[in-house]
Amino acid sequence: MAQYFEVHPEHPQPRLLKQAVDILQRGGLVALPTDSSYALVCHLDDKSAVDQLRRVRGIDERQHLSLLCRDLSELANYARVDNSQYRLLKLGTPGPYTFILEATKEVPRRVSHPSRRTIGLRVPDHKVTQAVLELMGQPLIATTLILPGQTEALNDAGEIRDALQKLIQGVVDAGACHQEPTTVIDLSQGGAEVIRQGRGDVAALGLG
Repeated sequence: MAQYFEVHPEHPQPRLLKQAVDILQRGGLVALPTDSSYALVCHLDDKSAVDQLRRVRGIDERQHLSLLCRDLSELANYARVDNSQYRLLKLGTPGPYTFILEATKEVPRRVSHPSRRTIGLRVPDHKVTQAVLELMGQPLIATTLILPGQTEALNDAGEIRDALQKLIQGVVDAGACHQEPTTVIDLSQGGAEVIRQGRGDVAALGLG
């Protein structure tokens, strides 16, 4: 049975978030609200947790997972970024954008793309997500919480608990969030290619 943590969206209770972080540190999966939609997250360094996350989502190793980072300084530890890429990242962080970048050696191979050695990174603009990342002290592996066979992300924490209570270990309920995935921008091929148009406005980055 997944533990359920009902927190304030602007002033989340640290005691409850610490319990959710404890689940993550023990290798559990947690449903977490972000500035785009609810996401399924797990510990960066736990292979079995990453494997379970893929099973719950019904995806294989060819689909990018993302790293949720607290800020750009943390992001730089996991991706190679040149000056022009950094300027674009500054425009889109924090915010509902995922950037595909060349992964550094700090990123375990199991979470990067198997052939391209790339990783999706993002800095979410959500106080609950940021508070969890602060308590973790490192990025989290994340994927949009879309169930197999569905096209839209789950947006209601109670529905998430009902659907996944035997498959995940925790649900952080901060109320409904947006139901639109992030905008995905590939910066790994020398330019900026919009792979998926989501909640993030590409015009705000000077694209499109």
